[in-house]
Amino acid sequence: MPTLNTSCQQVLRNVNSFGEASPNSNVDLREIPTPVRGERPTEYANRVGEWYVEHRSDTHRKEHGLYLTPIAVADYMGSDLCGKRSGKRKKLRLLDPAAGAGILICAAVEGMDSCTQRLEEVHVVAYEIDQQLAAVLEVVLKNLAAWCEKAHSFKLRTTIYPEDFVLKHSRTLDASETLFSESSSEQLFDLIVSNPPYFKLPKSDPRSIAAASVVHGQPNIYALFMAVSAAMLRSHGNMVFIVPRSFASGPYFCKFRSVFFKMIKPVHVHVFSSRRATFSRDRVLQENIILFGSKDEQWHAVDGSQWLKITSSNGSGDLAEAKHHLVPLSNSLRLDSSQKVLRLPLNTYDDAVLDVIDSWVYTLASFGLNISTGPVVPFRANEFIDNKGNVARGHVPLLWMNHVKALEVRWPLNQHKREFIRSASSDSILVENKNYVLLRRFSAKEEARRLIAAPYLSCHYSTQKVGFENHLNYIHRSGGELSQDEAWGLAVLYSSAQLNSYFRIVNGNTQVSATEIRALPLPSMETIKAIGRAVRALPDPLAEVDAITSTFIPSFRSARTLRG
Repeated sequence: MPTLNTSCQQVLRNVNSFGEASPNSNVDLREIPTPVRGERPTEYANRVGEWYVEHRSDTHRKEHGLYLTPIAVADYMGSDLCGKRSGKRKKLRLLDPAAGAGILICAAVEGMDSCTQRLEEVHVVAYEIDQQLAAVLEVVLKNLAAWCEKAHSFKLRTTIYPEDFVLKHSRTLDASETLFSESSSEQLFDLIVSNPPYFKLPKSDPRSIAAASVVHGQPNIYALFMAVSAAMLRSHGNMVFIVPRSFASGPYFCKFRSVFFKMIKPVHVHVFSSRRATFSRDRVLQENIILFGSKDEQWHAVDGSQWLKITSSNGSGDLAEAKHHLVPLSNSLRLDSSQKVLRLPLNTYDDAVLDVIDSWVYTLASFGLNISTGPVVPFRANEFIDNKGNVARGHVPLLWMNHVKALEVRWPLNQHKREFIRSASSDSILVENKNYVLLRRFSAKEEARRLIAAPYLSCHYSTQKVGFENHLNYIHRSGGELSQDEAWGLAVLYSSAQLNSYFRIVNGNTQVSATEIRALPLPSMETIKAIGRAVRALPDPLAEVDAITSTFIPSFRSARTLRG
């Protein structure tokens, strides 16, 4: 029979009081699994975490952002964090601001044990707002401390705070204070490791209010964890977070990137290519990255070459075979740019694509073009939208995302979608029937093509107006109209492998925002029109997209060669 060491037995006696806790609780902490002989602390933390999750509802897990870090990911993060530990400090402070079952803490401490630099003591500080999970965490960390004491050379001290980490330290985000002002030296941390929760906060949430000077709109809570943690990191200390990639681009996180990366120098970023394979046991569909960073407020002012290591794998199962790529940090993150996007090229093909498209000097605005979001919001226009209609007598087409395929608009589909909108009653939310380029605002979770664009040609529809649903963006010319060559040329460019690769390098979201399309560089209008003229005559334009773009943009040819 497996047995607990004495300290863990005492902790279990202490948490018995939680076992019959609130009437809403269905977890009896007296049933916590016990360690098995020879079991790594990380493996035990994972097993205990799975046991706890099994006894929690999906609602509870979602509210607390309770998704366990896979052991392979935790080991990867822990070993790299240890490898980047600088200095010869014999006593270290390690923080996990959203500790959960302690999987990451255990992996980090195990990683420290393999380092050659001698340690005397590690003080682990952990925050976990779920009070019962905090009690579980205490058992896990006591087992970890016993592991350190029994077979290893350093002492482990632990402090657990069953509190909201962001609210506890929200003053670091207070605009009336110095942004990210450091605490006293004794309270700073040498190492920080975290898999924080991620969900959007309402604007009225105290944490949103505290972060108003750092993030825009309805912030995602994981960015607040990153921001507060950065404030609590010692100079030249190191942090590693596994988070959604969404913070790396887009207008909502622009202020965050500006402030965060002025202090934190990115050293290594690992990209998971699949949205399914990282947290597969929790059925999470999210594009995640691991960010390793070092606290250095002068890094962006240093002359000379600085490099960013970018690695990639499909998911957590093939981390050992991760692909490695090294890029100049200035190519990946430009703090002097307006958007300060963290760009993540994964290979030499991506590098070539960046070189080509970065050389373009035009944008939509250069040609008098703009992009807008479809004005028909279904729940607001519900009374005007119909399953059937007559476009000659009071209805006009209503186009949704599923009507837009790559280089093709298909309407009607007759697939139980409400494809008609009454023209007289909803005139204010309709647009003139002109030539446009339509782009989906969202791509499917695992879709190879991030940009889905098609020319919308007015000659195909015998109406004065048309409806574009809110999940579509449309490119238009104010006070005028796109020519067919322009519409086709732009749609082909946005559908090309090169533009799709560029967009993936600079954007980790499934959402395609109008702001980001406005900022995308473009070649000359003469080139765009030439592409449009060439593709209009083809029986299958999509099959020839990359050949056509390479013909009219010679520098794309070398990129295609690298891609193979």
